[in-house]
Amino acid sequence: MTNLRRWDPFSEMMSLRDAVNQLFEESFVSPARFGGSGSLSLPMNVSETADSFIVEAVVPGLRPEDLEVTLEDNVLTIRGEVRQEQQTSDKQANYHIMERRYGRFSRSIALPTAVKADGIQATLEHGILRLEIPKAEEVKPRRITVTSGGAQRGRTLEVNAEQQRNA
Repeated sequence: MTNLRRWDPFSEMMSLRDAVNQLFEESFVSPARFGGSGSLSLPMNVSETADSFIVEAVVPGLRPEDLEVTLEDNVLTIRGEVRQEQQTSDKQANYHIMERRYGRFSRSIALPTAVKADGIQATLEHGILRLEIPKAEEVKPRRITVTSGGAQRGRTLEVNAEQQRNA
């Protein structure tokens, strides 16, 4: 059994306050989401392990040759373009709803520590671009055994490389 609901045109309208909040949110807080040029957003997750950074970006429908990934001065940049499929018939379609976005996109993030650019591994599977970016050796934590003056058992301490440089 289906339930019928009467359509209320006012339920879809937002208040003036909500409209102004959305305007400020899109313009100042996150301007890269949908820029004035119609650029696309690139949602991503960035996580960190002891040895590397893991970047997962959502790029549905793209092939590896549609993407350009660069790393320069510890800034990771992912660029690409989503193209609209061409109509195969002579007639052009009249769209009633067109929500899919087409065009170029670019997203850059600064990585917080030094990385090894030559060790980056990139895979594209099921619309998810996964980058594994190894950290540089000097920023990885190291274990250092500390012994007392006598021949007693040593204690192992974990020391960060940045702490060593500052000492």
